[in-house]
Amino acid sequence: MSRVDPAQPDSLFDAPGERPADPAPALPAERQPLAVRMRPRGLDEVIGQEHLLGPGTPIRQLVDRDAPMSLVLWGPPGTGKTTLAYVVAGVTRRRFVEISAVSDGVKKVRAEIETARRELGMTGRQTVLFVDEVHRFNKAQQDALLPAVENRWVSFIGATTENPFFSVISPLLSRSLLLTLQPLSEQDLRRVIERALTDARGLGGAVALTDEAADHLVRLAGGDARRALTYLEAAALVAGAGRADAAKATIDVAVLEKAVDRAAVRYDRDGDQHYDVISAFIKSIRGSDVDAALHYLARMLEAGEDPRFIARRLIVHASEDVGMADPTALQTAVAAAHAVEFVGLPEARINLAQAVIHLALAPKSNAVITAIDQAIGDVRKGLAGPVPPHLRDAHYKGAARIGHGEGYKYAHDFPGGVVRQQYAPDTVRDRRYYRPTRHGAEARFSEVLERIRAVLRGPRDGR
Repeated sequence: MSRVDPAQPDSLFDAPGERPADPAPALPAERQPLAVRMRPRGLDEVIGQEHLLGPGTPIRQLVDRDAPMSLVLWGPPGTGKTTLAYVVAGVTRRRFVEISAVSDGVKKVRAEIETARRELGMTGRQTVLFVDEVHRFNKAQQDALLPAVENRWVSFIGATTENPFFSVISPLLSRSLLLTLQPLSEQDLRRVIERALTDARGLGGAVALTDEAADHLVRLAGGDARRALTYLEAAALVAGAGRADAAKATIDVAVLEKAVDRAAVRYDRDGDQHYDVISAFIKSIRGSDVDAALHYLARMLEAGEDPRFIARRLIVHASEDVGMADPTALQTAVAAAHAVEFVGLPEARINLAQAVIHLALAPKSNAVITAIDQAIGDVRKGLAGPVPPHLRDAHYKGAARIGHGEGYKYAHDFPGGVVRQQYAPDTVRDRRYYRPTRHGAEARFSEVLERIRAVLRGPRDGR
């Protein structure tokens, strides 16, 4: 459904009373959702996204100079994409038209573009054409936007939660300025909540929020300002705000839990719970208790832990505690980390859970970390003798005269690609760092390793 400013005709060509009726009349301001009522009216009211809105930034320049623009706003839900579109239109006093890629098609897009083109030609007034969820438009639908963007009949602003390099066609992306929005920080969310509590457009001081409830609300919001305001509004209703016979309502943790049907998880990302839970999480995976591991994963996600932190720990664990017993564990962990970046929460919880299940059920081996730590230990003890002459670089002029490369045996010239010769310095010639277990795939590597060592080192390796 497209939206235009209800206070005026769509354009010079729409006389009063001739504008097609919206499917549903606009709600009075006091009945609009809290998130809509609290929408900033200017760039200075926007909270967060300082990297986009500071002095000298592109969007400031575009707004201050009132220049035609085309923007693609990419970021998670609730980070201000729609807000920025409204603010840009309001500050520059441009006609604002919103199209939803979920419900509107090419016919609607072309009709709005034609109206904007005629208005520009007759009055010089520009139109901001905001396409929400632009990634949901197929190629043909996005192609319909190109003439308007190319000829600047409209100032196009597209919002997407998906990577635009995959979801927006190249011609449209190349004609637009790509701005990446970040999830709001905890401090930003607290400012959003405080403004909604006190501002006359919001709750107007009729509700008090306890510190514990504010902490829980910030965790639940997960960087999403819209979610924070939606939950706050629901909690205010549960607390009885707005009743004529009620004193100032108070939202505590119990009220917030009841309003959003989400229990508060005791978890301090900078305190003991953070370290205790992640420790229990890794030890549960190491101990192959998949159910306990999933419990701790859920606990961290529900408490608002950074999913990238969880993914990084899984990558480390895949090599530290699974290693060569299941070499695919590292691939799964890395893929989950990529999924967190590419998909984001809440969907990425599934990818993280898959990685947790894989690692918990995989055969375990700490042979990798033991091997590298022992090798590092020897180096730190000074056991780093000279490289054997036959392995030294022999490509530069004069290397042969000093014996570099002399006697080197090219492994591919021998059966099996393995030939007996010394590779390690004399100081660690007989060291065995990697000692594979008999767990999982590492049992096969153990057999292969023994055969290789027998060829490389011969009888000397028998001790």
